[in-house]
Amino acid sequence: MAPPAPAGSHPTSTEPLSRSIFRKFLLMLCSLLTSLYVFYCLAERCQTLSGPVVGRSGGGKEAGAPGRGVLAGGAGEPVAWPAVARRKRLLQVQPWPRRRPPALRDDGEVAAWEEEPPGLAGSPGGSGAGSSVSETPPGTLALLLDEGSKQLPQAIIIGVKKGGTRALLEFLRVHPDVRAVGAEPHFFDRSYDKGLAWYRDLMPRTLEGQITMEKTPSYFVTREAPARISAMSKDTKLLVVVRDPVTRAVSDYTQTLSKRPDIPSFESLAFRNRTAGLVDRAWSAIQIGLYAEHLERWLRHFPARQLLFVSGERLVRDPAGELGRVQDFLGLKRIISDKHFYFNQTKGFPCLKKAEGSGRPHCLGKTKGRPHPEIDGQVLRRLRDFYRPFNRKFYQMTGHDFGWDG
Repeated sequence: MAPPAPAGSHPTSTEPLSRSIFRKFLLMLCSLLTSLYVFYCLAERCQTLSGPVVGRSGGGKEAGAPGRGVLAGGAGEPVAWPAVARRKRLLQVQPWPRRRPPALRDDGEVAAWEEEPPGLAGSPGGSGAGSSVSETPPGTLALLLDEGSKQLPQAIIIGVKKGGTRALLEFLRVHPDVRAVGAEPHFFDRSYDKGLAWYRDLMPRTLEGQITMEKTPSYFVTREAPARISAMSKDTKLLVVVRDPVTRAVSDYTQTLSKRPDIPSFESLAFRNRTAGLVDRAWSAIQIGLYAEHLERWLRHFPARQLLFVSGERLVRDPAGELGRVQDFLGLKRIISDKHFYFNQTKGFPCLKKAEGSGRPHCLGKTKGRPHPEIDGQVLRRLRDFYRPFNRKFYQMTGHDFGWDG
């Protein structure tokens, strides 16, 4: 029997207290490990860490990375483990938007956004504003976990400058199955010598069933672009946003005037001889609007069914209707609808109720709706007369009357 404790002393509790702290520590550690295990299982890392992800048979450049196996298949045939194919869309999260100060872009009215969408930082705009190029932030948890892959674009917005290409791209980015480069790569007109591997590296990662897109409006008027895009893939879908060529030319001039206030008047640039009414076709603002001539080059390399002509005017009046046509053309489910837009009375243009990566309304920037200089009515009439035969030929080639000659 233990001797009785001295009078006035208390029983020690050091040992039970230590055991209690140890038990709590073990409980917290087990909870943490369980949470991590559940997280990785939900992200399907349990399956992919133990086996190959994606590869190509045949030993080409697309073969699986070192340490990853490749399933047997035909030469150059893409293959994937079933666990990778069953990526869960419920894990999708929106990327954080990036704020930037308003800035002029070369595609003008439709180029500057008040909040920079995820994509390349800055842009070589429609007529050449330089910028740096960076990776589009991943838009899904699976992409954050290095899932998905970079693909060459299956669809390209090829034109036209000052037509509404930036608006179309930003509206399309609302669709969960569209992944697009934010700025203009200018690969097929300025950087073709850098090669397709460089071009593909600019693209965002995509999951199975998603479309990779880019837009560079100058492609439509670049002579080499049709053959180059066809060499990349004859199945590429091409979108062209067109606008009344007279209004487009004035808008083009307005943008240049905002950057170079000392340029000559619109009238002196548009005519070689105003008295004789001779239009200067060499001026780029006029030349871009000869849509039929540019289209002839594209039809030598692509069937008409692979080109969709989007009305720049209707994109303003009825964005949901025009986006419906675009979604059908791209083989996408019709998700973008009237509920995504509201008409901003101050700007006079449609805005997104909720842009990609943001829970707030989103409108095109301050350069959108820039007031045009006053142009003599006789000058505009002469330009309409000049464009009329080209417009009619374009209506015939596309099977659609855009109503620019009314």
